[in-house]
Amino acid sequence: MYFGNDYSILVQKNILDYITKYASEENIPYGLDYHSENAKSLIKKAFKTDGDIYFLAGGTQTNMVMISSALKHYEAVIACDTGHINVHETAAVEGSGYKVLTATNNDGKLTLDNIEKMVNKHSDFHMVKPKLVYISFPTETGTLYSKKELEAIYNYCKNNDLYFFIDGARLACGLTSKFNDIKVDEFSSLCDAFYIGGTKNGFLFGEALVINNNKLKEDFNYHIKNKGALLAKGFLPGMMFERAFMDSLYFDIAKNTNEMSYLLQDELNKLGYKCYSPTNQIFINVDTKLAKLLNEKYHAEYWSNEIIDGKQMIRLVN
Repeated sequence: MYFGNDYSILVQKNILDYITKYASEENIPYGLDYHSENAKSLIKKAFKTDGDIYFLAGGTQTNMVMISSALKHYEAVIACDTGHINVHETAAVEGSGYKVLTATNNDGKLTLDNIEKMVNKHSDFHMVKPKLVYISFPTETGTLYSKKELEAIYNYCKNNDLYFFIDGARLACGLTSKFNDIKVDEFSSLCDAFYIGGTKNGFLFGEALVINNNKLKEDFNYHIKNKGALLAKGFLPGMMFERAFMDSLYFDIAKNTNEMSYLLQDELNKLGYKCYSPTNQIFINVDTKLAKLLNEKYHAEYWSNEIIDGKQMIRLVN
């Protein structure tokens, strides 16, 4: 068993079978092929959106390309301190010239109150200007925003001339969680842009970026190419998303992932390890010796180097 992450297998079999079927087919490059167009139509139908859709390779690339396209160089993005763009992307956004303003997380989430405080704090032209709010759904600690929370953040953004962008690397697990109250076909209406993660949901690689706000759509392909992110064989992620959204496969993969996580949590709780996660990331405090064993044998990740009373937090991902 491997609990280090949710992208350790090559590809889900149904997706592999589908791309193998077209292995010898010649396609127009750069995402201009019919598979990509069909995939976009299927995604638009599932999410009830007329947004523009772009296929990119991975999450860090997608976040960097989207954010750098949306901001001027004196503008900044607001994220919580545990946000992926702040912790796990090696300053990709900041390396592109855009400051990440961080607020203390609340159970992994960026709160409306902290967003408002950050905006008010940056009050004149001697400071960067907050322009975009970034969150992950689910969060980096596996928690979920409610529909009410997302509506409140988006309404605040619209009323204060801010963009709202949602990182959906694990979107499928979030939307299929038994604790989620947001329907698939209403998610797109809650933000200016978001992406649909494939890498962490059974694909070889690939994310589908959906841009709803017309202000963010102009010349976006130019920006993708300028950032070195335009895939020559763009038909490959197109095929994978096409197969995943032909039926319920995209969500079935994640639903099974969550169900396996709930089973593991039940067993851990029976053993006395208090854990709760609405999605597929489980965090538990264990004895340091056990943490070392689980890391070596099952690749459980050390989530914190801090040791309290001989215990250390690890993460198990299904």
